[in-house]
Amino acid sequence: METHTALSHLECSRTGERFEAGKVHNLSTAGWPLLVRYDIEELRRRWDRDSLANAPSSMWRYAPLLPVRLTNHIVSLQEGLTPLHRLARLGERLECDDLWLKDEGVNPTGTFKARGISCAISMCRELGIGKVAIPTAGNAGGALAAYAAAAGIDAYVFMPRDVPQANFLEAKAFGAKVTLVDGLISDCAKKVADGKMTESWFDMSTLKEPYRIEGKKTMGLEAAEQFDWNLPDVIFYPTGGGVGLIGMWKAFAELEQLGWIGSKRPKMIAVQAEGCPPIVQAFERNAEFSEFWHGAATLASGLRVPKAMGDFLVLQAVRESGGTAVSVSDSQMMKAAEELAAHEGLFIAPEGGACMAALKKLRQSGFLSKRDRILIYNTGSGYKYLETWAGYYGSSSSTH
Repeated sequence: METHTALSHLECSRTGERFEAGKVHNLSTAGWPLLVRYDIEELRRRWDRDSLANAPSSMWRYAPLLPVRLTNHIVSLQEGLTPLHRLARLGERLECDDLWLKDEGVNPTGTFKARGISCAISMCRELGIGKVAIPTAGNAGGALAAYAAAAGIDAYVFMPRDVPQANFLEAKAFGAKVTLVDGLISDCAKKVADGKMTESWFDMSTLKEPYRIEGKKTMGLEAAEQFDWNLPDVIFYPTGGGVGLIGMWKAFAELEQLGWIGSKRPKMIAVQAEGCPPIVQAFERNAEFSEFWHGAATLASGLRVPKAMGDFLVLQAVRESGGTAVSVSDSQMMKAAEELAAHEGLFIAPEGGACMAALKKLRQSGFLSKRDRILIYNTGSGYKYLETWAGYYGSSSSTH
């Protein structure tokens, strides 16, 4: 059966050069990330919002706006359609009248990475790719291992030696070949690149293939639907590679082209850790690209990305939206995550805590108003960071 995708072609994110859909691609010929494009005018004629009433209860409810052509190629573990929580008690404390959290920690393998990997592995199945490799700060490796297992595809995962134990254990349990690397995600990426010729694996690195962004954009499609097609005023997003933020910005443009939403956009807030804030630095310097951040260090493993492949796309979205980029300390993010758990009963990742801490900063500075509808993305479950929480309580037990 067909998915009725409106997939048209791929396009270089810098030069606009077109590439044929249905073929295996990594970067464009100019070396930039590729973006998937759709025939939205054609899609407008045959797909409307009302049809979602009968759509699957997963991110694949948006299949016409995703790249997979045949339904039997979709590799799904029921990712997406994650809950929106109204944070009434915490909102009162922070003087935010309309504060919400979208909890990506309930996805398969416990993080938002399931979305991008589901889409990318589905495309591997469609394109006949049988062997994939990924460099990861942790969570993407676990997700890749799970979806590759479900698809019968060989997975090779390269992760820093000090990743949260959950990431290593899940990837091993799912049958991936896991290599622990002394260093950061950038060092892992070198290993994947070095092995491409000899191992013949497909490189699933962030933005070095076109389809993870398509899965991630469903976070924006869902938020639009869950808010009854009225986008929030502000979105806080923890930004390592930044694919989710890029994807959501793309999703909003596509929804407007479909006529499902108007031209209003949320202020996009990119949140980073003080120990690794290359996007924040580039934003403050009004630079188009970030610089490699040496000595990157933070408890939030997903934010320990010293140089994002799509940094220019993140910065573009933040600036076009009238948003900003903010960094917070490890202690601020953990304290904010603890406060959320204690007042709302939600156990979130440090990356989600970073967004809560950034919200505090921007409310205090007056950048945001009390009446703004604010949406925080928590990208993972706190249960995947038990060593981090244990360290937080161990080192600060005298104050608890």
